[in-house]
Amino acid sequence: MREEELLRCQIQEWYPIFKPYSIRTLFHPLPDSFLRYLLGLPLNPSSPDGDADGDDDAPPPFLLPVSASGRDPLPRPTAHIDPVSLLDSETSFSSSDDDDAGEASSTAAPSFPELEAAVERSIAALGGAAFPKLNWSAPKDAAWISADGTLRCTSFADVALLLRSSDAIAHDLSHALPSCRDNERSSTTTFYLALRKWYPSLRPEMEFRCFARHRRLVGISQREVTGFYPVLLDRRHEIQPLIEVFFAEVVKPRFGSEDYTFDVYVTGDGRVKLLDFNPWGAFTLPLLFSWEELEGEAFGGEEGQAVEFRIVESQCGVRPGLKTAVPFDYLDTAEGSGWDQFLKKADEELRRQTQTTPPPDAD
Repeated sequence: MREEELLRCQIQEWYPIFKPYSIRTLFHPLPDSFLRYLLGLPLNPSSPDGDADGDDDAPPPFLLPVSASGRDPLPRPTAHIDPVSLLDSETSFSSSDDDDAGEASSTAAPSFPELEAAVERSIAALGGAAFPKLNWSAPKDAAWISADGTLRCTSFADVALLLRSSDAIAHDLSHALPSCRDNERSSTTTFYLALRKWYPSLRPEMEFRCFARHRRLVGISQREVTGFYPVLLDRRHEIQPLIEVFFAEVVKPRFGSEDYTFDVYVTGDGRVKLLDFNPWGAFTLPLLFSWEELEGEAFGGEEGQAVEFRIVESQCGVRPGLKTAVPFDYLDTAEGSGWDQFLKKADEELRRQTQTTPPPDAD
């Protein structure tokens, strides 16, 4: 992957060209302080006490920015209390102690009032809800932390929570450009927050990833490969021509790269909407293909070559486990894993209570 190919896939680069064919999107350049916050770095690196604990080697705690609107997606702690101490019946806390601790916690949390105000205005302009992403990636791997398990954001606090929790966003900020084979480690790029209009009626089975090699469409894959959608079995033969025409008339004449991928959504009335561009290979998921076969002779992109269209054709073809779900400890139930330890402790506690607590109808 060359640097120019990666930069061309930034949403702020391609969106102005394809705006009539895409979803309404509003942009906000991100200040360096907010980027440092997303990476878990001290907001003021020149300050000797840049982190809350005064320890230069320790990263700042994961705190949501102080919200000017007071709208928080998660409850804020009002005190730093050791949970073990709550079991001690002799321990007591005065209201003044709680107030002091809450004030200290609030003081330690960062604040981005100008960015928050701009983001809140954009969310309102988009109808009250938005889908966030940076130059390349959306925080899909952090959807588990939101209240409804989606990327739907109705406030700046929602946006900050998703971005700060996402490994995909951290990768874009730290490793996207260095991963290019011609990057000299001196190139920089301005990072933008892209807020896209949220459509609750979008159907995941109608989103597709398309693969263009040597400026020819060679493959189309169902985008959501963790589910089986029988409707695609009936509609695949009408969907494929729609995407092929869209590529030939809209994408190919306007996009400058030779090899790339792009995501589209097919509406119920047969229109194709452009969702995103991604570089060929690298960290882009090939979904129902593999990069080895896409780069082989069978997908050389020769004139007249048929486009390979792949969907999940049965429940047995579902591919779970993509890196867009929940934290690893939630999935790993092997011996010694975090989830395994939690279940064991829960079982032990249940047995202890069963043995020591008499039944309700006992004398």
